[in-house]
Amino acid sequence: MEEWTASDSLRKHMLAVEAAVVAYARRYGADEDLWAATALLHDFDYERHPEVGPDGHPAVGVRYLREEGWPEELCLAILGHAGDELGVKRESDLARVLYACDEITGLITAAVLVRPDRDISQLKLSSLKKKYRSKAFAAGVNRADVERGAEELGVDLWEHIGFVVEAMQSAADRLGLDGRLAAD
Repeated sequence: MEEWTASDSLRKHMLAVEAAVVAYARRYGADEDLWAATALLHDFDYERHPEVGPDGHPAVGVRYLREEGWPEELCLAILGHAGDELGVKRESDLARVLYACDEITGLITAAVLVRPDRDISQLKLSSLKKKYRSKAFAAGVNRADVERGAEELGVDLWEHIGFVVEAMQSAADRLGLDGRLAAD
């Protein structure tokens, strides 16, 4: 991840997704190491190949991972997180969880960073709901993907979002969302 990703914000995004995906791995009794690696690598090729497609993200990265001998379950989950553009169905729990956690972590991070305290432990779900409904807030976050992700997991949208917030709270220091970046 670090070799291919220079951007601190993209690295933190992958760490946020890791926190959420690993929390789901615990809930499902799944392989936490495999799920963590999948989350950490899901966007590692994005800076080099930002366009989604067979010659872009995440297909280029997955080709590299396959050459390096990474598990096929990890590779398929990473391909599946790109939505429907590559035609890869999300058939495993890992693939569905990665897809469900990807976009929402961006919205949660944005909601924390606009807070004066920049502390995720102080983020309230009611505040996040207001921001979620505002299409102008974190406009790059695809709400339809967030909703579809929760639906594919078979969980209520706000139950899922609350779960992801809690997972990110447990990793607040690694994500820089523990208040130390508070505005003066």
